[in-house]
Amino acid sequence: MMRVSILLALTCLSGVSCIEARTNLAVLNSSPLQRGWLSKSQQGQQTSDVLLELRGGASRKKKGGRTATLSSSGASKSATGRKKVGAAKQEKKSAVSDTLTKYKQILPLTRIYISMVGLATLLGLVLGEELTQGLLALDPLRTIYGLELWRPFTAATFLGPPSIGWLMSGYYLFEYGSSLERAYGSAQHLVFLLSQVGMLSVFSVLFGQPFFANSVITSMLHVLSRSMPNQKVKWLIFTVPYWALPYGLMASDVLQAGSAAAAVPHVLGILSGHFYFFHKFILPKMARGEDWLEAPDFLSRWMDPNARGSSKSAVNAALKNRKKGKGRKLGSN
Repeated sequence: MMRVSILLALTCLSGVSCIEARTNLAVLNSSPLQRGWLSKSQQGQQTSDVLLELRGGASRKKKGGRTATLSSSGASKSATGRKKVGAAKQEKKSAVSDTLTKYKQILPLTRIYISMVGLATLLGLVLGEELTQGLLALDPLRTIYGLELWRPFTAATFLGPPSIGWLMSGYYLFEYGSSLERAYGSAQHLVFLLSQVGMLSVFSVLFGQPFFANSVITSMLHVLSRSMPNQKVKWLIFTVPYWALPYGLMASDVLQAGSAAAAVPHVLGILSGHFYFFHKFILPKMARGEDWLEAPDFLSRWMDPNARGSSKSAVNAALKNRKKGKGRKLGSN
């Protein structure tokens, strides 16, 4: 009885209401007959709860809380938080599959060009600098007399050993090549690439350039910039008109190399790109002649069947939707 009185006094001093304390203590002091309906576990739980309240401690948590199990901790982690056996392999497979999916989503000619760049870079790493120059560089004598016809194409796809400049050039190739192919179609983009390889092979022989992949990238950028010259674009931290991008790229390479010779590939790319743009878009309008750089019909049907079909269906739909009787008579104002 003295123990109960001490507990009651401690309860009132700890801030718990005396009414609640008396109620709990009444349960403890009740007779065995009054507590007969309670099980031993319930009596023990009530007693421990009262003692926790007297001490001012935390109350017992209710049942039904979340507990970690082997199945509730996620598909890739166990109950202890560690990765399950095989989860790393699944993550690697998903990363590889995502990369292959993104690679397949690249437009066809741009994907082929990027693949050739990767293959030429790999060959350069395996063969070394001297053998790479002897096997992949543009050599007019070996190309013509030795029938080494791959040299113009390897010279157009070799960007040097992997470096920061190599990564930036690869990004520019993907960005500008995809934009050109998306704008004009795969067939016309093939005509553009073949014309650039032909012209830059001649220019590179004249100026002593063994590789001209950077010149092809600059020519892509020049044609895009001439299509919308006054559009404002973001380059590095500057906002410049689109026509200034090829010259900005040339200036950055000159500053990085510390030599004016780094501007030669960009100048050749601007010249070859301007030659294509002038004969493709300007000269036919001035002379009202034929566009001799137009992609052949068989090539367009083979590489761009959907584009041809969609344009033809759009023309037919426009003709059907045109109202009859609304045209002007000849000679009317």
